[in-house]
Amino acid sequence: MCGIIAYIGPRDVRPVLLDGLSRLEYRGYDSAGLATLDGDRGSLSIVKKAGRIAELARVVHESTLPPAHQGISHTRWATHGEPTDVNAHPHADGSGDLAIVHNGVIENFQTLKKQLEAEGHVFASATDTEVLSHLIGRAYSESTETGSQRLSGAVKQALRGIKGTYGIAVMHRDHHGLIVGARRGSPLVLGIGEGEMFLSSDAAALLPYTNKVVYLKDFDLVELRAGQFDIQSLTSGRSAFEIEELGFAPDAAERGGFPHYMLKEIHEQPQTIENAIRGRLNAEESSALLGGLNLSPAALRDVERVVVLGCGTALHAGMIGAHMLEDMAFVAAESECAGEFRFKNRPLPRNTLFFAVSQSGETADTLGALREARRRGHIGLGICNNVASTIARESDGGTYMHAGPEIGVAATKSFVSQVAIFGLLTLLLGRMRHMSAGTGTGIIQAYAQLPDQITRILEHQAQIESIARKYAQARSMLFLGRQYHYPVALEAALKMKEISYIHAAGFASSELKHGIIALIDPETPTVILCPQDSLYEKNISTIQEVKARRGPVIAMATEGDTGIKDHADDVIYVPRTLDMLQPILSIIPLQLLSYYTAVALGRDVDKPRNLAKSVTVE
Repeated sequence: MCGIIAYIGPRDVRPVLLDGLSRLEYRGYDSAGLATLDGDRGSLSIVKKAGRIAELARVVHESTLPPAHQGISHTRWATHGEPTDVNAHPHADGSGDLAIVHNGVIENFQTLKKQLEAEGHVFASATDTEVLSHLIGRAYSESTETGSQRLSGAVKQALRGIKGTYGIAVMHRDHHGLIVGARRGSPLVLGIGEGEMFLSSDAAALLPYTNKVVYLKDFDLVELRAGQFDIQSLTSGRSAFEIEELGFAPDAAERGGFPHYMLKEIHEQPQTIENAIRGRLNAEESSALLGGLNLSPAALRDVERVVVLGCGTALHAGMIGAHMLEDMAFVAAESECAGEFRFKNRPLPRNTLFFAVSQSGETADTLGALREARRRGHIGLGICNNVASTIARESDGGTYMHAGPEIGVAATKSFVSQVAIFGLLTLLLGRMRHMSAGTGTGIIQAYAQLPDQITRILEHQAQIESIARKYAQARSMLFLGRQYHYPVALEAALKMKEISYIHAAGFASSELKHGIIALIDPETPTVILCPQDSLYEKNISTIQEVKARRGPVIAMATEGDTGIKDHADDVIYVPRTLDMLQPILSIIPLQLLSYYTAVALGRDVDKPRNLAKSVTVE
């Protein structure tokens, strides 16, 4: 959930580190810091500051740091200790000769800290990372090795006693020209340049400098020098690796003229749908092509139940996917909160197929649930946006989202991509069972219309902005939907609370009378998702129940439904499509509603408080 950027090469390291941190700020932004090593003077300098990257940049520019060509840096999302200068990374060991930056959580740090304090070690911060720096420093001081092996050997020895997750970068005053990195459970990417090397938590931060990367695996340790690198295993000898080229352009992670990444990514959703379905629709057989599942048609036909594992937005996409599979493919399916599944003892049919859904492919709870499912002997597949992520590597197969970089902390285009992929899976499994060719053709035709339909919705953002401003001062908002639109209500409420900080809750419309109606008053807007489907009349009744209690109503309705204006205070229209794909269109205006509400309130849309993009800790 934090961000690491490290560099070694011919450039002045400070601009590289600050630029990389700014590109990683969505991963954590309560404090930041950097350490540089000047080989000529043998000086290790550490600068860190609570607050945003801009605060660190100001302090760095005002400082008298000596020039340097290697350094490590970090942007923090606090887990242990408040976001203060002293708790910010990098952390030094007791000698002050070693500096470390760390992503992850050291679960046994309290025990280790007590042991070190008994030996006379003194700690300045409340972090688990400082404990790790002292462990490495102690191992280094006791080592009899020479050269680079002394530092990398000390890192290896210290990590053997660690319980938890880590992605680290380490420097030592006595080892100019060397940076050591290691990972377990927290992503770390090696960037390969011309006579220069990088380490980063996310490949997107490397785009301005190189498109050649190596995704480190769990228990990998890497030694970086300006012109070379060496990857070893913490548990054995050398570790196999593959140099890959990044599959997106350098400007893919830029705002492109939009005021915020979130708005840019909302507007990218027509292309997101095209990318998700490209080459995956088989018009001749009225079916879908998903070869990455690595399952034969016979194995897919034998699936008795599908369980979707996800957290947050991915969980909501999974709920829609499970509904699709039951409704259209006649496959028993459910969506499970990944963080809860791994601690349950649930009886499941032998032929249960699991899908782990994660934009980053590094979500700790989802990865843990996938591992638990596979430990029980089930097939586990991934739906990820990063083909080299841990979930992608550890699953038995899966589907790549092709959504491109998503920088805004509030997920938008990843949600519609995940729902679109579940639609493809439904088409594939449905055609293996009872779905007719005509129904399959209708789904393919509906997919083809989605990009243009999303574009039409985006053309009405000014109206949505007006509605957002009208209700921006509300202290609480309710979102109601039924069937396919119940998860949409949950997702819309999540978006609203994430970036506007307005209390928002999503419910099934049918639950209104079972307690929720007590919350209705003239100051609490209710957004009711009311498409013209089989439950339209029941949703109209829900609107009337809210209005009877003087509650303001914003209706999300189907284009052409003029009658709903008689019931709702405000109406947002979306085009009509198949019920199973309607959530893709319905969520778009609600993403915009949350965005413009947050803008009206002056919120930091791309960096909402207390949140980070990739949740790599439990």
